[in-house]
Amino acid sequence: MEIDLSTQELVSPKPARLGSIRESTVCVVGLGYIGLPTASLLASWGHRVYGVDSALHVVETINRGEIHIVEPDLGAIVKGAVGSGQLTASCTPCEADVFLIAVPTPSSEGNVPDLSAVEAAARSLLPVLRPGNLVILESTSPVGTTDGLVAKILAESGYTPGDDLHIAYCPERVLPGRILTELVENDRIVGGITPASTEVAVDFYEGFIRGEVIATDARTAEMVKLTENSFRDVNIAFANELSLICDELDVSVWELIRLANRHPRVDILQPGPGVGGHCIAVDPWFLVHGAPKQARLIKTAREVNDLKPEWVIQRVCRHARKMRNPVIACLGLAFKANVDDLRESPAVDIVRALVAESIGEILVCEPNIKHHDEFELVSVQEALTRADLVLVLVDHKPFLRIRREALQEKVLIDTKGVFL
Repeated sequence: MEIDLSTQELVSPKPARLGSIRESTVCVVGLGYIGLPTASLLASWGHRVYGVDSALHVVETINRGEIHIVEPDLGAIVKGAVGSGQLTASCTPCEADVFLIAVPTPSSEGNVPDLSAVEAAARSLLPVLRPGNLVILESTSPVGTTDGLVAKILAESGYTPGDDLHIAYCPERVLPGRILTELVENDRIVGGITPASTEVAVDFYEGFIRGEVIATDARTAEMVKLTENSFRDVNIAFANELSLICDELDVSVWELIRLANRHPRVDILQPGPGVGGHCIAVDPWFLVHGAPKQARLIKTAREVNDLKPEWVIQRVCRHARKMRNPVIACLGLAFKANVDDLRESPAVDIVRALVAESIGEILVCEPNIKHHDEFELVSVQEALTRADLVLVLVDHKPFLRIRREALQEKVLIDTKGVFL
């Protein structure tokens, strides 16, 4: 079964073209925001799926039929997949027909790609590989990772990459909050290290993808993923830079963008407190690192977006220092609206910096999580009742329901244009 794109109910999958790969056992290494939804969907469609994660608490949670992340409808699918015996989790891989690597690839100090998790995942497969296996890397990676790092490690098994082992790259292209739908609906770019690897990997994805599965080579597929997120980053940087210019010139950036977008060929994005998430805030640096002399625009856009949180911090401090013992309510910690994902979130960095500034009492409201290791969380009502200054960092739905009257006699700094 698979997910219906309009109602997210389970419906029959598209017919198989090649029976063997469609009836395969699958081992998914990395059970985070991409790996777990992918594993649970594959299990729902009849594959026997073995999930692997290095965190014991993640493995134990999944084997109870529960989830450790927030994503609409994921809990029910995981519960069903585990209950049926189609999905089990462990800390080490086991033999399978298809291996799918979906581990984090952050940037380390100096914005250098950190591929240690990919390397560890590839090495963990060496004891269980068999001739004819398909190994797919889905983790966002610098160009050359699949046919370089991954293929080189897997060759240590004694099997020849591209001959005995099929190796391919296929990046995810999903939006948190819509992952289960977009895993099926969106087009996928699949590139193998050889034409044969590409063909086998394309056939695997065509077994559950409603969108078009488009074949290319591994290096191009890697570049596609980095290009997509760099494109978005550059466009966000333009909007964020406009917000800085408008502040300097005493113009409403929200009104400016609304009017400029009336032009039939202009579509400016909305500014914010910065750029977060595991993709857009990280991936462009992979291109800059790979071609530093050529990626000048991409590097500048990254710098504009990385500096936006500091501008927000300075603005809050400027107002707070005019007050005596101010109470500052920070609304939102997630990197985008209506998710619990705090990875690379500029909101977290901003709140952390404001606490370090010791400019007043900091109240933090994040309705999508119950606990944070650094900040004590308060309700929306408490934040609004006690605050002298309200800083909107994320446009979560509960914040959209705040009545403008509740902000009377408070200083409002709205980085998301919630209260236009």
